[in-house]
Amino acid sequence: MTVWLAIGATAAGCYLMKLLGLNVPTGLLDRPAVRRFAALAPVALLAALTVLQTFGARHGHGLVLDARAAGLAAAGTAVLLRAPFLLVVGAAVLVTALVRMATG
Repeated sequence: MTVWLAIGATAAGCYLMKLLGLNVPTGLLDRPAVRRFAALAPVALLAALTVLQTFGARHGHGLVLDARAAGLAAAGTAVLLRAPFLLVVGAAVLVTALVRMATG
């Protein structure tokens, strides 16, 4: 039952946050600093999520270097070489799989 309470509380919280966002004055949203923040915040959050998912330890705390880091490096290299998106993802998957096979 506590799982359903958590789901309900999360849904209510999301709804209230959306409602709060709709009630923000327009003058506040037109400020240059707010516009810059709104443009850069999603990029920073996605980068933080990528780093955490790549270098975060599976159990416990800390950072680890494993096959996921090699896959991210391969994807970064493919991006620098201006490869198409599917090739970037394919390179990351292939390198991660090869490193896992070699070490495991």
